[in-house]
Amino acid sequence: MRGLIRRFDGFLRKAYGVYEFCDDPECLLRIRVIPAPHALAVEGSQVPAGAAVIELHLWNEHIPPIPRAGPTLAWAIQFQRLVIASFRQLAAHMARDPRLAGVAAVFGVTVLISPGGDSGGEKLFRRLGFAVGPYHSPLGRFAEFWENFYSWGIIWAFNDVSLRQRRLLGLCRHEVWLSALEFLRRYGA
Repeated sequence: MRGLIRRFDGFLRKAYGVYEFCDDPECLLRIRVIPAPHALAVEGSQVPAGAAVIELHLWNEHIPPIPRAGPTLAWAIQFQRLVIASFRQLAAHMARDPRLAGVAAVFGVTVLISPGGDSGGEKLFRRLGFAVGPYHSPLGRFAEFWENFYSWGIIWAFNDVSLRQRRLLGLCRHEVWLSALEFLRRYGA
């Protein structure tokens, strides 16, 4: 079953144009360029709906497995180090790739933030410079259920230990945003 989910994930990545921007086995990110789903104020700049933005996707195969006993401080430090290194690789790619020259922001939708506003995931994203806000699918709550179901399946297929802390019906999606200029300032050369 895990193999089927992994193959389906590969099919969806290809269908939606999600790609690897580097070949580093420690890079945790894939990306795609899309129109911003809605207008947003990020770092004092306005991102209009429809502006080109980079959507972040986790490279699930590269995420360090959580130890069977659960996440440890060593695992969290390693994960944070890899996230920052991945952001630096993305900033370098943005500087080289002319297709990314006009992007307004970098963003992602994640279930790594627990509801309540005081989770470790939210604190991490804020320390990394991202604004965090609620996610609402343009197709409504029905679509959000299926997005969460897909996320739960991906977590089960790639890093099932983390499901001990997550229940399918308890998954909550958040958006994380950072203007492209601020992203390059923080993570560029």
